[in-house]
Amino acid sequence: MLSRIRNLLGPAPSAPQSAVPDGQRVYAVGDIHGRADLFAVLIEAIEADHRLRGGGESLVVLLGDLVDRGPDSARVLRLAREWQAARPLRALMGNHEEMFLDAFTKEDVLRHFLRHGGRETILSYPVDPKVYGEATLPETQAIMRAVVPAEDLAFMQAMEEMIRVGNYLFVHAGIRPGVPLEQQRAGDLRWIRETFTTSTEDLGLTVVYGHTIYDQVELAPSRIGIDTGAYASGQLTALGLEGTERWVIQTSIDGDTITVSQRSLS
Repeated sequence: MLSRIRNLLGPAPSAPQSAVPDGQRVYAVGDIHGRADLFAVLIEAIEADHRLRGGGESLVVLLGDLVDRGPDSARVLRLAREWQAARPLRALMGNHEEMFLDAFTKEDVLRHFLRHGGRETILSYPVDPKVYGEATLPETQAIMRAVVPAEDLAFMQAMEEMIRVGNYLFVHAGIRPGVPLEQQRAGDLRWIRETFTTSTEDLGLTVVYGHTIYDQVELAPSRIGIDTGAYASGQLTALGLEGTERWVIQTSIDGDTITVSQRSLS
């Protein structure tokens, strides 16, 4: 697969209100959903960007929904684990990781999981499609327990609910407006949508989130949405933050070519 990089950096944006602490840099990665091809190239692009900006301290935050829908969730989890072993990286639990974990023991969740990309996740492990196609729900759970590595389960089980760095809050889906951060419910952090995305309330910080798909980065007062629907659109997005500067790194696929683009975010 051919990979090429084009730099679309524009002039420095006007300073937004939110900032990360001096000497720190953060890269937030939107919903990957099994697109290991885009994720592998994005990892390289983020590390190259980090070096170009002078190295130093930086943190990667994966916003959740690494699995389901796309073709290679198993490799996405492996890449994430390997990346975490090589650099500071924290991961948030998305609603799809929640479903995946619960599907091992709850048949009602397994049914829901299979209808929303779980089939693709299971088949990304060494599973015979014919055996999977003929399996009952209990047999499917047995297949999952046999093929999903303990390392993948441990990685997902260790995922966090929210991460705050300076004036930025990283969550999977959003927060419930008007509710203090310490009182936010895990269900809202992983599943909320319109109540958060349509709110005009000043949240007192900038929430960086995935879960809700946009054609391009959604930049609004108090929130930045970076889920660009990688599994369907072929475009995976990361947001870079340093001081008051913000920039976007994206990997996009056209045929067999993955292109990396970068631009400032005002």
